[in-house]
Amino acid sequence: MSTLICGSLAYDTIMVYPDQFRNHILPDQLHVLSVSFLVPEMRREFGGCAGNIAYSLQLLGGEPLIMATAGSDFAPYAQRLDQLGIRRDQIRELADQFTGQCFITTDLDDCQITAFHPGAMGFSHLNTVDQVREKVELAIVTPDGRDGMIQHAAQLAAAGIPFIFDPGQGMPMFNGAELLTFIEQADYLALNDYESAMLQQKTGLTLEQLASKVRALIVTLGGEGAKIYADGVCHDIPAVPAAAVVDPTGCGDAFRAGLLYGITQGWDWPTTGRLASLIGSLKIAQRGCQNHHFSRESLAMQYQQAFGCTLPL
Repeated sequence: MSTLICGSLAYDTIMVYPDQFRNHILPDQLHVLSVSFLVPEMRREFGGCAGNIAYSLQLLGGEPLIMATAGSDFAPYAQRLDQLGIRRDQIRELADQFTGQCFITTDLDDCQITAFHPGAMGFSHLNTVDQVREKVELAIVTPDGRDGMIQHAAQLAAAGIPFIFDPGQGMPMFNGAELLTFIEQADYLALNDYESAMLQQKTGLTLEQLASKVRALIVTLGGEGAKIYADGVCHDIPAVPAAAVVDPTGCGDAFRAGLLYGITQGWDWPTTGRLASLIGSLKIAQRGCQNHHFSRESLAMQYQQAFGCTLPL
């Protein structure tokens, strides 16, 4: 059975400025700011939360089904999904829009200037869960168009399909009441530590109160691992030291692929969380969100080395 992944597809254009922004920005002239940075190094990556999660879930042997909207420039991404064996029959292409685009310029201090064009993502509400003509055992609602996130969560709840609510960078689009509605509809809630603090502020609820509303609340803590609150117990999930800390972008999506796989396999939370932690570690050692690789055999070996126990693949 498939795992439905509702979220964005995007192209990430990443540029490196071989200097420091602060050397060329005059603080007393910000009201007339006009700067241009020469960026001799540039690369284009495939991204978007839905694409990133599907990529890692496919490597694990899951059956990701992406529900997303893309634009007239989608052909290279479509070809890549076909090569990876990831289905795209629930991806709607809009001829008058661009696929989501993220433009990131990083300087030598690792400071970033980012611009994001949502493009077709703003029309994600045109896709509906009842269009999926097959059995879906689990889903996830990730950052996407505002209306699409609201509708997909409601549709999944109405259809009785368990899902993870992962508001991510989309959280500022919603007020506290709207976020509480998502949580009431969801079975699982996934956040990073910053999002956790923001959600508590917006809803007025503590972590323990939020956890009581879902089967499990997962909070990632970067290099400190993660905590999973389930059945009145807090499971501490250790971080896995990465071979190299190269690019943290997309680590959260890799982690969520591990969550989805563990849940569909019926594993306990310590095992599921440790798998997710390991995949995040493998991702951070590679540039881009979809350039890490592993086989089930190599993953089992690394899991044994990291945690001293067997991964039940």
